Amino acid sequence: MRLAGKHIILGVTGSIAAYKAAILTRLLIKEGAEVKVIMTPHAKEFITPLTLATLSKNPILVDFFNPENGGWNSHVDLGLWADLFLIAPASANTMAKMASGVADNLLLTTYLSARCPVMLAPAMDMDMYSHPATQKNIQILKSYGNIFVEAATGELASGLSGKGRMEEPENILQHVVNLFLAANRFNGYKVLITSGPTYEPIDPVRFIGNYSSGKMGTAIATAIAQQGAQVTFITGPAAVEPQHPSVKIVRVKTASEMLEQAKNEFDSCQVAILAAAVADFAPANTSTDKIKRGKENLDLQLEPTTDIAETLGKMKRQNQIIVGFALETHNEVENAIDKLTRKNLDIIVLNSLNDAGAGFGHNTNKITLIDRNGKQKSFELKPKSEVAQDIANAIIDLLQQAK
Repeated sequence: MRLAGKHIILGVTGSIAAYKAAILTRLLIKEGAEVKVIMTPHAKEFITPLTLATLSKNPILVDFFNPENGGWNSHVDLGLWADLFLIAPASANTMAKMASGVADNLLLTTYLSARCPVMLAPAMDMDMYSHPATQKNIQILKSYGNIFVEAATGELASGLSGKGRMEEPENILQHVVNLFLAANRFNGYKVLITSGPTYEPIDPVRFIGNYSSGKMGTAIATAIAQQGAQVTFITGPAAVEPQHPSVKIVRVKTASEMLEQAKNEFDSCQVAILAAAVADFAPANTSTDKIKRGKENLDLQLEPTTDIAETLGKMKRQNQIIVGFALETHNEVENAIDKLTRKNLDIIVLNSLNDAGAGFGHNTNKITLIDRNGKQKSFELKPKSEVAQDIANAIIDLLQQAK
């Protein structure tokens, strides 16, 4: 049984495809999973709780409490219990609420509390699915790290034919199995990740920095921690940080602080992913007092910071892998390959400021991966959570080659 011992919450929403939840529940149980079903109130209009309770061998959860005996269904406890929150079918209404953080039923509050991976299988009519609002909500949910089982194309309940029907339960099951297989890929590995910007102080109130949000580094840390790695996450003053029990967060401000922390952690790790946007220059002298406005120009003398990637590249042992990043504006591939070679990296992640939706602050990215063997692979624009999986796959390929 491929899911033996796994705890899965199956969320069922108000969709005609809810009848498939019975088949999916049975398939999950047959693979050894323990299944608890949460239904939205509208889901009960399409399939009875008795059916799913019988198949799952657990009471069906719909409301926060039982009005007859006062029993409380804790969304927090459910979120901690689950190894996977699978929402199938996921209606347009539920996805819209998830994307905006609405928490007006037990399924939605459990989603906000869940620390486990969340997988959705959308189901709706073709025009609802293709509507810009629905597509935007899907992209938002993907940017949060949620996993999607792509809607299938075929005959719909409306009589139309197109994309929007829920994928068949057997295929959803395979996605679940594949997720748990991938969840162990980094077991036993210690991974160092740098993320976010660095701030180089001019005086007590001003600094030299950049627009890095830390979203890419956070997505990578989350993805790799979910796959079994112990992650040390060294971050500058970023907008976001990973929330995972296997991620140790170390906060720094300056390039020199990040360098020292990276050097301290590098020796004990097998993989280093240097996603931080580290300042290339810092003020030669920092004023201890606020510099007052004057009528004359202010001249700042800048000096180069120590290159973290190059430093770790010189420290690297044979069994270590370093992944670097290159954000370029011209001669992108040539500059990236030069950086890969010169700094003794194993993989470089190239993105360009010339690509719309890529670079700082976006929830999406468009990358080209180049490895030490000269292999190049370019990807389309996609959510950073999916880009993180592409980077993880490339690292796994090199780790397997080294065995």
